[in-house]
Amino acid sequence: MTINQISVFLENKPGQLAEFTRLLEENQIDMRALSIAETQDFGILRLIVDDPYKTVNVVKDAGYICAVTPVLAVELSDKPGSLVKLLTALGEGGINVEYSYAFTARKKDVAYMILRVTDNEKAGDVLSKNGIRIYCQHEISELFD
Repeated sequence: MTINQISVFLENKPGQLAEFTRLLEENQIDMRALSIAETQDFGILRLIVDDPYKTVNVVKDAGYICAVTPVLAVELSDKPGSLVKLLTALGEGGINVEYSYAFTARKKDVAYMILRVTDNEKAGDVLSKNGIRIYCQHEISELFD
């Protein structure tokens, strides 16, 4: 029910993100979703990729510090109120959203979100009971085929 998010620490200076994405390009790694959070000295790049195992090996071999985090990938109707439904269900279930970011795919009228929550299993149950589709790792790649 979860997918693997890779978090990479990058120095917060010009050219670092370009250098990192070049590494992915050279290794034929396809990004599905991307989020950047920054501080003055460094940034945390959060990635959903087509091959998490390969990516972690490539990134570590290149000297980057990274971590793998299980997150939820969910599908929502692309209309007003869909996010409210999701967040209300989680809140009523006692589940805190630590962070979230969106991504797109080739399916019309649908929005996709990555969610880092306090309890993936409980969140999965709550969301499923509320009719919200959760994707597993291999299904994410199928969205882009």
